[in-house]
This record gives sequence, structure tokens and C-alpha cells, in this order.
Amino acid sequence: MTGTLNCLNRGYEGLNENRVFEQRPEVPKVLLERNGSGKESKMEIATRLSNEISQYLDLTTRQIQVTSANMANIDTPGYKTTGMNFEAEMQTAMAGVSSGAASRDPRIFDVDGLVVRPDGNNVSMDREGLNLAEAQLKFKTGVALLKREYTRILDAIHADAK
Repeated sequence: MTGTLNCLNRGYEGLNENRVFEQRPEVPKVLLERNGSGKESKMEIATRLSNEISQYLDLTTRQIQVTSANMANIDTPGYKTTGMNFEAEMQTAMAGVSSGAASRDPRIFDVDGLVVRPDGNNVSMDREGLNLAEAQLKFKTGVALLKREYTRILDAIHADAK
């Protein structure tokens, strides 16, 4: 069955609102439940794994932003390449998820050991292109894992409803 969907309300920003998509059952972002007083309260669909994957996606997004900033400044005299230690930041984020601590911004640092051009800039487009490709692959993997986790959760909810 196909139908016209309101793309902006479904998170498809930038797409034509009247574009025709295959209509699928809508995935609830938040479920409402009644508490003892009869009032509705929010119950979010989240698991530890989905929170960990969310942190992973946040870190890969930040890695893409840092790499993009480096690429944008390739012609800026005196600009120094910045980077982040993804693995160390991921370990810190996972420890935060386990302890329930709030997430923090990753540490960004100047990258040493790169060839400096006469204008003082040390950005290498080849290096940044590889970093960007790696970060994009990580992001796509994270999205696939998160989609699978939410599918698993929804399957469990629908199995209980039958």
C-alpha cells in the first residue's frame, strides 16, 4: 500500500512533503502508560544497548565534524589539524552509560607528527579523506545496529500483544 506521508513529521527533513512512500506501520518513539493516579506518564523505549549505540553514533558524528572542519581549513594559513581518540572516547562513553553518568563532549586535540607546509598549515586531504570514510562507515554500522535493536524491542512488544 502506498500513500502520501508528511515527511517533516516523520523526520525526513529536506524531502518533498508530497513525495509518495511505501506506508509502513509507524514506530512509536514514546509510549504512554497510566500510573496509579490515572494520569498518563511517558515511558521511553530504550535499553542499555540502544543507549550505548546512541553514544557510539554521537561520537562518530563528532568525528565527522572534526574531520570536516579540518578539510574546510585546508587553505587556512597556520591551521593545525585536530583529532580525537575514538577508542578512548568510546570506552569513556561506555563507562558513563554503565554508571548512568551524563555524556560529555569528547576531547579534541591538535594532531602531532604531520608535515607542515610553508604557510604553517598541516592538514592532509588524503589523511582527512580516509578519516571521513572510516567515520562514515562507523556511522552506517551504528545506524544498522540501532535499527536492529529497536526492531528487536518492537518484536517483543508485539509478541506480548498477541
